[in-house]
Amino acid sequence: MARRDRSRAGAPADDPGHRSAAPLRPVARAVTMLVAFACMVGFAVVLARLTLEPSAGSEALTHSNFTPGDSIDDYLSQPAFRDTVKQLGGNILLGVPFGMLLPVVLPRTRGLVRVGLATAVTMVLVELAQGAFVTGRTFDIDDVILNTTGALLGYLLLGRRLGRAVHPRRRHWWHRFTKRDVADA
Repeated sequence: MARRDRSRAGAPADDPGHRSAAPLRPVARAVTMLVAFACMVGFAVVLARLTLEPSAGSEALTHSNFTPGDSIDDYLSQPAFRDTVKQLGGNILLGVPFGMLLPVVLPRTRGLVRVGLATAVTMVLVELAQGAFVTGRTFDIDDVILNTTGALLGYLLLGRRLGRAVHPRRRHWWHRFTKRDVADA
């Protein structure tokens, strides 16, 4: 009887198949958050250097894109495969660190939808700044889509685990009614 009650609240302690992520100790948590914050600052510097530097040579070639998919179609129709990979892959890779680090630095952004929304808003602001203030750069909605896709991949690959390791789930008041332990969620 007692075993059944324990299994309802969570997996029994002697179950070898059950893995529960142990929260980090306070010192390790602080160090991890500090490293993640330093990485996020480094990411911001790289992002600014890649996206907010003027490109006077390409000023005549640039045009804004507000239609999703137009620039992606242009990239895919380029004869040079290397340029296509560079454009599409580069924009996707640019978002990956955001998806990995955001849940560690800001625990309220944990979750696929929250990471996607935070990334999309941030990248729209970056694209707006590009279009408004940087010579030879314009707003491109496809860059936002590709960067957000990269952030979602980064979150799914590593960000989810890092976020949970540094900020373990808390038991909320509604868990009393669902008869579910925090370790089950």
